[in-house]
Amino acid sequence: MIIPKDLLVARKAHFFEVLKDEYIINEDDPASFYFQVISGTVKMSSYSENGQEFIQGIFKKGQSFGEPALFGEFSYPNNAIATEKSEIARLPKDIFFELLQEHFEIHQKFNALLSNRLRYKAILLKEISSYYPDHVIMTLLKYIRDNSQQSNQEAFCVPYTRQQIADMTGLRVETVIRTVKKLQKEGRLEIKSHKIFLR
Repeated sequence: MIIPKDLLVARKAHFFEVLKDEYIINEDDPASFYFQVISGTVKMSSYSENGQEFIQGIFKKGQSFGEPALFGEFSYPNNAIATEKSEIARLPKDIFFELLQEHFEIHQKFNALLSNRLRYKAILLKEISSYYPDHVIMTLLKYIRDNSQQSNQEAFCVPYTRQQIADMTGLRVETVIRTVKKLQKEGRLEIKSHKIFLR
């Protein structure tokens, strides 16, 4: 958990529940709050001019979202939407920065987190512009696996649907479905009960 829950409680964070598909942040809202997932899942996404959704990130229990806008002092660049019933903690911007000043170890966590997200964006942009769909998808899945907390000795279950993978890579969902089947035939991944597994 990026900020321990007891510390959020001590700082009088507001805890609230949202339902599936409910918006937490709207694109271009002023960046006034720090958000952290207590339970459930949240996606940050934007839409192209033709209405195609592009998922910028999916955030689970203990993870934060939207904080780059706080550090950069710009409006939230994406929507944040619950993908299931979720509990969210919200902390005003000024209190969030006070907390970081008093807890340098948490500040360091955010430095590492934001650097890792920049690395992910750089890798994905390079893959999308330079390689075939199978390479793009395998790069994304390996990145997700390598940045999960699951032991590398176990088969890694990819926690996203084909549609979410499509939205994260900018590929059509039909392309993702066809490519995943091809990768299975090549032995580069496994499919069990419609779930994708990597070793």
